Amino acid sequence: MAVIGQTTDGKRKWVRAARVKGRFQRVHRWSGWLLMAFLLGVPWLNFHGVPVFRMDLPGRRLFALGAAFTPHDAIFIVLSLLFLAFGLFFFTSLYGRVWCGYACPQTVFLEELIRPVERLILGDRSKRLLLDKHRASPEWWLRHLVAWTVYLVLAGALSLALMGFFEDPRLLWTGHGSAGAYGVTAFFGAVLFADFAWFREQFCNYLCPYARFQGALTDDHSIQVMYKVGISEPRGNVRARREEPEQAFGKCIDCDKCVTVCPTGIDIRNGYQLECIGCARCIDACDGVMEKLGEGPGLIQYSSVAKEQGRKTGLLRPRTLVYAGLLSTLAVAFTILLGNRHELDVTLNRMPGTLYTMDADGWVRNTYFLQITNNHLDPVGREEDIEERGSHGAEHEDEDENHPGHRFELALSGLAEGEIIAPEVMVHSEEMVTVPVVIRVPVAGLHQRTLPFQLELTTDFDRVVVGSTFKSGAKEVD
Repeated sequence: MAVIGQTTDGKRKWVRAARVKGRFQRVHRWSGWLLMAFLLGVPWLNFHGVPVFRMDLPGRRLFALGAAFTPHDAIFIVLSLLFLAFGLFFFTSLYGRVWCGYACPQTVFLEELIRPVERLILGDRSKRLLLDKHRASPEWWLRHLVAWTVYLVLAGALSLALMGFFEDPRLLWTGHGSAGAYGVTAFFGAVLFADFAWFREQFCNYLCPYARFQGALTDDHSIQVMYKVGISEPRGNVRARREEPEQAFGKCIDCDKCVTVCPTGIDIRNGYQLECIGCARCIDACDGVMEKLGEGPGLIQYSSVAKEQGRKTGLLRPRTLVYAGLLSTLAVAFTILLGNRHELDVTLNRMPGTLYTMDADGWVRNTYFLQITNNHLDPVGREEDIEERGSHGAEHEDEDENHPGHRFELALSGLAEGEIIAPEVMVHSEEMVTVPVVIRVPVAGLHQRTLPFQLELTTDFDRVVVGSTFKSGAKEVD
């Protein structure tokens, strides 16, 4: 028995989807272009001089909405990924494979970019099928070479545009990006070209993991593309209806239009199949045929097993409530943690090999290393840095006279009569510094060997308190 995408002899059965128009395809077109505008436009957007969203892998930073997240903020990335995963699960439980049909980049790029090019160069479905029968002909090679060239250009442009989520697109598009960025761009450009020119629906049918486990995410109440057997069967084409007028045929005229427009090559009339991506092309095709015949639409439609069986259905059910609860919990946790997040990462560690020192004036000295990482992003100077790199191909200097950095004030609490000796602390945006800090306390006020204290760092954009302990040597003093 042949499987999806193969003939009976095991060879690949190429899917040559016919063009279709309809209400759902208009929705798909709008959603597709909005998604492409998001994917291709966001890397160019800045918020107060900072990328709206960019993953700086060499610098181990994530820029998002004017803030910079470092490995210390990994919990936010974990919560975001969990939210996106459970969000996908939630909408899948409600609306089936709506992601695959309307928002998956694979579907969007194929439907909105590649198939129009294919129709323009190779012709409509009948023309492409005729070309397939003459694969050795000069016309087949000429048309396909032209099409493959366009696919290669589109794949390279898309790969370069998507690389903008990892490196500034102004550098990438002007030839001033890093060698690693162009290497990754070339790799994914090749992957996209192979997908556009050859792999296509096989990704949905065999490779996509979502198609494999989405059956566990749906139930009888989930929305799916369904063939209305009750009103459509038995099928009968126009000739059969004319020759057998006494036969009670269903509304389906067996025109196979729903099959010829399917991008994954399935026949929805055979029942629900994992390869169905829920794109509704078969719905629009069937409704168009029924309209020409003067019949009402609905032979194929979005529905659910429960609805078809006459059972009560709704959005609130155990599966969706669990997903909604998880999403709410993740959102609340993210909001609370974000509200308590500091743009400064501060650590205070005792200098290795020392506990305390007795000074000649009768004070006890403890020495620490104060490490400050400034994750606050300053828009001033960032645009100039990028322009300088684009024009000269050089990295910007850390010390910029137009961007002198932030001054930090230190305050001590918890140690009576204690004093701080520290150099002036000046930290630039996106910089880490380590400075020595000496804390002294008069011997007369010490009655415990170990005393806790807090060190407060204050700047114009944040306030952080770190704690440590002061070793007094009180027993030795006594």
